[in-house]
Amino acid sequence: MALINKRVRQARVIRVFRKVHRITGILLFFFFFIVAVTGLLLGWKKHSRGFILADTKTGSSKDLKTWLPIDSLQSLAISLLHQNISPTLSNDVDRIDIRPEKGVVKFTFKDHYWGLQLDGTTGKLLQVEQRRSDFIEHIHEGTIIDNLLNTSNGQFKLFYTTVMGLALILFTVTGFWLWYGPKRMRQYK
Repeated sequence: MALINKRVRQARVIRVFRKVHRITGILLFFFFFIVAVTGLLLGWKKHSRGFILADTKTGSSKDLKTWLPIDSLQSLAISLLHQNISPTLSNDVDRIDIRPEKGVVKFTFKDHYWGLQLDGTTGKLLQVEQRRSDFIEHIHEGTIIDNLLNTSNGQFKLFYTTVMGLALILFTVTGFWLWYGPKRMRQYK
């Protein structure tokens, strides 16, 4: 009798887990699909021949003593941004990525997905890049919604990553139990 009760309880638990697994999967299918596709693209960004993430160019000198001051390079980058892409683009710099080993300074901007690579010594424009990897990353983590809604503190990203992380944990636990539960039930025969 005790074995039958254990088997009945085990079957009930498996049914509940299957239902939770199915309902969560149905509700979050679209989001899991987006996370999977964007994660795959981000994993391949350095192997995309410059399409997703532009290759870093090489400047004329690795010696930082010969480089122009950062404020001069930033002024040049903003001027080159307006000359080469559009004079209406925001010039708010998000990041300055200094690569002394390559002799390059990369500038990325806050309000659009364009970047510039400048020679650290001469200030010469080495590359204009469309920052597809940043765009994909913003989709992947939900930042794109915060940008569209103009939220102040990344509230959507926090909510989105929390829900998706908890759902992944839930899928892992329920999926494991859907695999292991029937094996365990066979022990109660």
